[in-house]
Amino acid sequence: MDYFTSLNEQQKQAVLQTEGPVLILAGAGSGKTRVLIHRIAYLIGEKRVNPWNILAITFTNKAAGELRERVDRIVEYGADAVHVGTFHATCARILRQYADLLGYTPHFTIYDTDDSMSVLKSICKRYQLETAQMKARAIKSRISTCKDNLVSVEEYAVSVATDRMLHRVATAYREYENELKKNNAMDFDDLIVNCVRLFQKYPDVLQRFQEKYLYIHVDEYQDTNTAQFELIRLLSAAHRNLCVVGDDDQSIYKFRGANIRNILDFVSVYPDAYVIKLEQNYRSTQPVLDTANALIRHNRGRKNKHLWSEIAGEEKPVLYLFQTAPEEAEFIAQETGRAHRLERVPYSEIAVLYRTNAQSRLIEERFVKEGIPYTLVGGVNFYARKEIKDLLAYLKTIDNGIDDLAVRRIINVPKRGIGATTVEHVQTYASNNNISFFDALCEAENIPAVARSLSKLKSFVTLIRAFRTKEQSCSLEELLRDVINTVKYLDYIKELDDDDASGDNDRAANIDELLSKIVAYEEEAQETEDGATLSGFLEEVALVADIDSVEGGSERVLLMTLHAAKGLEFSHVTIAGMEDRLFPSDMSIREAESGGDALEEERRLAYVGFTRAKKRLTLTAARSRMTHGEIRYSRVSRFVEEIPPELINDKTGGNYRNNAYTIPDEDDDFREISFARPKAIPKKVTKQAPFIAGAARGMNALHKGAPPPVEIAYEEGDRVRHLKWGDGEVVSMEKGARDTKVEVRFDDGEVRIMYAAFAKLEKL
Repeated sequence: MDYFTSLNEQQKQAVLQTEGPVLILAGAGSGKTRVLIHRIAYLIGEKRVNPWNILAITFTNKAAGELRERVDRIVEYGADAVHVGTFHATCARILRQYADLLGYTPHFTIYDTDDSMSVLKSICKRYQLETAQMKARAIKSRISTCKDNLVSVEEYAVSVATDRMLHRVATAYREYENELKKNNAMDFDDLIVNCVRLFQKYPDVLQRFQEKYLYIHVDEYQDTNTAQFELIRLLSAAHRNLCVVGDDDQSIYKFRGANIRNILDFVSVYPDAYVIKLEQNYRSTQPVLDTANALIRHNRGRKNKHLWSEIAGEEKPVLYLFQTAPEEAEFIAQETGRAHRLERVPYSEIAVLYRTNAQSRLIEERFVKEGIPYTLVGGVNFYARKEIKDLLAYLKTIDNGIDDLAVRRIINVPKRGIGATTVEHVQTYASNNNISFFDALCEAENIPAVARSLSKLKSFVTLIRAFRTKEQSCSLEELLRDVINTVKYLDYIKELDDDDASGDNDRAANIDELLSKIVAYEEEAQETEDGATLSGFLEEVALVADIDSVEGGSERVLLMTLHAAKGLEFSHVTIAGMEDRLFPSDMSIREAESGGDALEEERRLAYVGFTRAKKRLTLTAARSRMTHGEIRYSRVSRFVEEIPPELINDKTGGNYRNNAYTIPDEDDDFREISFARPKAIPKKVTKQAPFIAGAARGMNALHKGAPPPVEIAYEEGDRVRHLKWGDGEVVSMEKGARDTKVEVRFDDGEVRIMYAAFAKLEKL
């Protein structure tokens, strides 16, 4: 076959260069997946490499599924033997074979984020580790950072020995690891870390996989962390046939541990690496790319690339500036409806992106009023819903009784008359005897304190054992249905929602969806080497990401954060809230002022947003936005100002540049502020929102909603308490005509400026 069909010259080079380390710098929309597929096909068909000697690693199940499907289409022989999977799934598969070498059983549980937080919160409560400055979530983040960087409990404890605050984190880290090990469980980070430790500790095991995976491909390499880098380095060390594909300009996951230096320093680690740039974009028109190129050029820490396209199009990205956020949301909704009705743009080809989830509310409300169907990406994950977590906990307990978290979740669900006190007595017995919670239940007759509940505990143990017996002789679908029927779970959820008539219907529909998922898993698993297993199903469920739930072809507009949009593309893209201290964020600006590089990652995030658009890119901003109960005035994002004016269709009259308009403070008379309205706002917007028809009326309306002056009982230097932000110290106070501006340095290290009437600070 012709392995180079539809490939450009640079893509052909990437396919032909099969030996040694290869770095493919693939710009947005440059066909990197096509290159990976043709490279795998070329290795099998032309180089006669056995399919099972090829490994391709991605970051999401969606990307892995797409790669697998396209490999199957193009590879004529042995495609199913090529290992395609995510980092976590690949490591989980390896650990299932060798977990015993690390002290786990092959049926170890994979804890999702909620499970991990439940364990950690319990530890923090037990050892009183939380403080106003260090909450459980922050502790979990530091533990995750340690694991991402392969820092062990012992190493971290030594490094923070003299820091009282971080010593608490070290204690939490140690107890968290002990708890996971006792429960025969691993969190997501452990899947990578334990695989690295397995390879480091057992060279013979590493050698087996080095001989198995002779050609290794890694997609989205810019998103790898230190642990993933080391995993790939170890696997490829023997034969060095490592091909990494990525784009440093799209590195936006530092908060998840991604280390951009992995891709920027690839040639330093592999001096003989062959570097190929893919710069032809197959997604967007040139005007969209010109804007993205002009923006990202302001970053210093990057490999030089310049995207170009042969796609016809003369429509420049357009900028609108509004007085208020509600006006911005109304415009976005009306423009979306207009594009669908008049231009016949499918709703599925339209996306609205924003920097923070909080921005979605106003847009959602306007979409509802306009009758525009939409899907909010990043809401409550399907697998995080109570009814789904309950049933999965039953399945985890059946599969792995060592998982205390799962057993404790369902021991009284539905209610069996087993109270919290009884549960704590059992837990104490388990801890004192160093056994699992379920094993303690099996020995409940040895716990005098639970004598009155003994029969109920024994009934629960018998129930689980009966389900385990059933598992050996029935399908997973039949097992789940048996669990639901035996414990009368549908009756239980009806009782849960008797105050909400629609609630039990929604929960029942979710349970039906879980049954559909388990049936689909069994059908797909029939064609695999291991077949369908309960452990396999639970592993697949645990590895599902939020964005994997986005259904292709759904006739709905997608609303999502810029982070969630990575990897997607749409005909029409609107990015809302292009304002300084919103995007880029206030935190990144402050870090940049202290010499950090956070602004570069924020700029990369904007670049990702721009390059999602195939045809039309719309940028919107609002001069005032309600934040934490206060009206905040902002300038247009510096990212917009960095783009040459000739590249943007400016609907603001040009007064957004160089901070040309004034941001009022609380002493200004709102009636004297003369903001010019964007020229291209449809008249319908003005008619439907008379309170913002003009700048003066808009500001007056906002002012009319302001509360009357309040009596202030604190002064500079006093300790105060805020309902949301906790305790802090008043740094400064500035009295205005209508309210007093208060600057507070809170105990979490953040300095926040607020107005007394809204803040309602309490003196301590």
